[in-house]
Amino acid sequence: MIEGFDPFQNRLCRDVRNELSESVIETIYSGAIAPSQAAAEKYLSQGVEPYIRSYIHNRIVRYTTVLSQIQSAKVETTEIYAIAVLLWDQELFFEVHEWLEEKWHKSMGAEKFVLQALIRAAGTYIHFEYGRKTGGEKMAKKAVSGLISHKTSVPEFFNIDLLIAKLSAFDPIPPKLGAASWKKRNLL
Repeated sequence: MIEGFDPFQNRLCRDVRNELSESVIETIYSGAIAPSQAAAEKYLSQGVEPYIRSYIHNRIVRYTTVLSQIQSAKVETTEIYAIAVLLWDQELFFEVHEWLEEKWHKSMGAEKFVLQALIRAAGTYIHFEYGRKTGGEKMAKKAVSGLISHKTSVPEFFNIDLLIAKLSAFDPIPPKLGAASWKKRNLL
């Protein structure tokens, strides 16, 4: 968390977060950082406060890392869960939400419930990151319920049991899902 950056309390922070997280979707599909860099530059050129600049720079670094991982592991943009794990492990929880929400709108059946639960899991850690414990715990309960009910619909490489355990314990420290995930995909 960047000290002073709070999208729950500050409209500009919310706008920056939302626009950057929307841009990362285009960045992933295009295979180039340019869409996110353009969104960042829009705000950086306005002379925003230092804490907003720090947030923007921090996000661009993490987006670049995710993009590099996607490219080096040859992950296709159709691999919804693989990309979600990469975003998750960079603690880009709002971006996980954005990435999965797009797919959730188009999904049906068990997949729709799984994606909704994963969106809630990401939301849990968004709340925890900003000290919103009650909201995070409420969302965690909903996420756990959905994940347990539909966990067989989640690809095997996605470490769903670890995620369920952390959410069930209301652990504010998010799990890293990548190492086990990538080993199961034979990419490490």
